[in-house]
Formats: sequence, structure tokens, C-alpha cells
Amino acid sequence: MEILPSIIATRQKAREIALQVLYQKDVSREPLEIVWKDFCKHYQPPTEALDYAWQLVQGVTEYQTYIDLLIEKYALHWRLERISLIERNILRLAIYEMFHIADVPPKVSINEAIELAKMYGSETSSTFVNGILDAVFHKEFEKQNS
Repeated sequence: MEILPSIIATRQKAREIALQVLYQKDVSREPLEIVWKDFCKHYQPPTEALDYAWQLVQGVTEYQTYIDLLIEKYALHWRLERISLIERNILRLAIYEMFHIADVPPKVSINEAIELAKMYGSETSSTFVNGILDAVFHKEFEKQNS
């Protein structure tokens, strides 16, 4: 039982690292491996969070086209390019985690995304992120997993 809080904290930190790396990748337009290496060198993130963070950034990158289609489908009246880089990458992380990380319940992915949006986004980011992820969960995830 004692290990659970440390796993939760490590995964929260990993999501934060992944968000920062994905954001930096979008801004710099550098390959993921270069951004990852530079990030780790300059910020020296906690080593215990690196494996999960790397899994997330690789997964988001691999499935980004499909994930972006889902975002566009449920971000009514918003083109992907109009969504802020922070919100876009938070959504990408949560959707990847929801569909591809079996030991994380989708509701946890959504809640963690909302927390990231509160920390890094604008005043309305958490509501925006919640709305899209809730729709993806109910209309895509549940349908796929029923």
C-alpha cells in the first residue's frame, strides 16, 4: 500500500515532463530524440519519472495523427491550429494514455489532464480540456471498449 502514493506522484511528474517535452517539440520543430536529450540535459528531471514520460512522448508522437483527428472531431468550432499548444498537448497526452495505457483508468487520465490545464493553461483551459476529453471518453473510448 505504501508504494501507491509514490507511483502516483511519479506518474504525475512524468506527465508534466511529457507535456513540457511535447510543447518544446512543437515550438522548436526538432525531432523528438533531440528535444528529449536537450530537455533532460538542461532540466535534469527526476530519473524515476523518465521511463513513463518517454513512453508518453513516444506514444503521442506515434499516434499523433489519429489523436489530432479525435481532438478536431470533438473540439467543436475549433480547428486544431487554433487550440493553444499547451491545451493541444495536454489533450494529446490524455487521449494517448486513455487508449494505450491499460493500467491507468481513463477517468484518471482526464483528471490529470485537467490538473495540467489548471497549472499550465489559461483560466478556461481546464474546462475546455474537460469538455473534449469527456466527449472522447463517452463517444469513442466507451464505444470501443464495450
